[in-house]
Amino acid sequence: MSAKPLDNPSPSIERRLSDINFKALVENRHFYPSPASWSDEVLYFLLLDRFSDGTEYGGFSDSEGKPVTGQQEKRTTPLFNSQTDSCTTDRQAWFEAGKTWCGGTIAGLKEKLGYLGRLGVTAIWVSPVFRQVTGSHDYHGYGIQNFLDVDPHFGTRDELKDFVKAAHERGIRVILDIIINHAGDVFSYEGNQRYFYFQGESWPVSGYRLTSGEAGTIPFSEAPASFEIGAWPDGAIWPEELQSPDTWTRRGEIRQWDSFPEFLDGDFCSLKDINHGDAPRDPLVLQDMERRVTEFRVSPALRYLTDVYRFWIAFADIDGFRLDTVKHMEPGAVRFFATSIHEFAESIGKENFTIIGEITGGRSYATTILDTTGLDAALGIDDIPDKLEFLVKGWRSPGNPDTEEQEGYFDLFRNSILDSRRNHQWYSKHIVTMLDDHDQVGVNHKFRFCGDDARSIRLLPAALGLNLISAGVPCIYYGTEQAFNGADQRTDDNSYSDVFLRECMFGGKFGSFQSAGKHFFNEESNIYRFLQDLTRVRHENIALRRGRQYLRQVSESGLENDFYYPQPINGELHWVIGWSRIFAGSECLCAINTDTELDHTLWIIVDSVIHSGENCTMQCIFSTDERQLGSRTAVMPIYGSAVQINVPAAGFVVYR
Repeated sequence: MSAKPLDNPSPSIERRLSDINFKALVENRHFYPSPASWSDEVLYFLLLDRFSDGTEYGGFSDSEGKPVTGQQEKRTTPLFNSQTDSCTTDRQAWFEAGKTWCGGTIAGLKEKLGYLGRLGVTAIWVSPVFRQVTGSHDYHGYGIQNFLDVDPHFGTRDELKDFVKAAHERGIRVILDIIINHAGDVFSYEGNQRYFYFQGESWPVSGYRLTSGEAGTIPFSEAPASFEIGAWPDGAIWPEELQSPDTWTRRGEIRQWDSFPEFLDGDFCSLKDINHGDAPRDPLVLQDMERRVTEFRVSPALRYLTDVYRFWIAFADIDGFRLDTVKHMEPGAVRFFATSIHEFAESIGKENFTIIGEITGGRSYATTILDTTGLDAALGIDDIPDKLEFLVKGWRSPGNPDTEEQEGYFDLFRNSILDSRRNHQWYSKHIVTMLDDHDQVGVNHKFRFCGDDARSIRLLPAALGLNLISAGVPCIYYGTEQAFNGADQRTDDNSYSDVFLRECMFGGKFGSFQSAGKHFFNEESNIYRFLQDLTRVRHENIALRRGRQYLRQVSESGLENDFYYPQPINGELHWVIGWSRIFAGSECLCAINTDTELDHTLWIIVDSVIHSGENCTMQCIFSTDERQLGSRTAVMPIYGSAVQINVPAAGFVVYR
């Protein structure tokens, strides 16, 4: 199941966009349709290099539900045993192994579709699959050298197409992680030296590189010069249309990440910035989105890249894109790209093709960019993961509807004066929420949810309950379903800290829990089975997917004057947080307990109109304590209407 040897691309790989017959790609084909609402989906994000190499056996079944055993061909990686396999490697050697390619493949991912489908995943977000700069360590996929080919570490274009087809046959959609802001380190500045952004200067270039770090001996000009020196397929940039010097801004690396226009025109570290077109560069125009969009003029390079991703939709039947580094692109460029892609997708029957933007720079900026550009959703990578994670751990406020401050997690999903939102549903349809991720932008020493403290793993079910059953489009980061605990424990160095977020599911030299040679596809693990049950309940109850959301007041006594929104005391909140999801006259009441030691029984407000009749009750349809399932609680005429429920320590419950 491992990738094919790293040889030259297939002769069928186009060198030029002009060689692609788009009409032939779409004629007489039935493309997989978009979902009615992406709010109904459960996303799963994985780094392809870190997910599966196809050699695992034990603990999981194939797509048909048959157990995968060690007797099968090429099965050499057994299931991880926490009692014997944790911390069995030298930490420094283990860490070094995580800095480069580990061996995950498209073929390995394809054979785990059963594992993901049984988990309840309905859409897989795959890290970039495109061909990386030859000889680089860009296992993450964000350093592209050929936008029209799959990196041979991962497999082939046909394997990608086959994987998407197999996913669709299981009812699972595929979102591809894409980049238009930059390419890999494909050319060398003069003298093969690092150049940095300085007052908008364009710096001299030696030439395109043959391989990673090479001095730049390929002429920095349009083809056919690149052919004459043998750049195909390992050197320069492809497709050929991108080889024009005008493709690049050539202004050196960004140092001031929030300085305009440096963060737009500079290189993303060593990754080379692409010129999307002309736009105003007067700092006074920074906040004038109308001018920045209307005065933007599209470059040929942006048109070429738009055609590149139209090709991938048609070739592989892709269902959505996750667009990288949106902050570092002009809004006009993003708008042009999103409009063009949406129109193409609609023309082949994908009426709700999604484009999810990675938009750093704050929630207010993200909402403005979404409104301006036509992106469908933003990743919740600003303060949303922080508020979600540390609310569950007892260090953040859940919010307070009695104030206008956006201090807590639930404040993000109600009317917001700060963000000028008029609709309480806005965030629920346009934000992707997740606990862990592969970057953790703005965090120096990075760690997964379970990596900071022994107490955290007990709270993981509550955190996943909050993530999947509160508003937004939920996303599970690979390994979280197996309680991965990657954490940077260093104090004097934070370089390569993101490596600790990217352990291998399939073992190798960089398995989670500081292990090697053992895989983690355990369908009997507690968290995996918890998520199975949770995604099923979510699927069966539309209110839990699309319902309006309200943080609820609680009370220990049930007295009329004793209801309140829980708030931290001396910075800590180890208590019950309850919220309702309401849809078309149906209410689901959800609650987590951030106290890891004690169960808590208390009263929680519910909707008095929905529960206006006599003898109303609510039934427990989900609980981390199975003994509660099916039990009923009476709706009492207290403070409007309220129910008394018990929430287990570090637990999560849903009543309907």
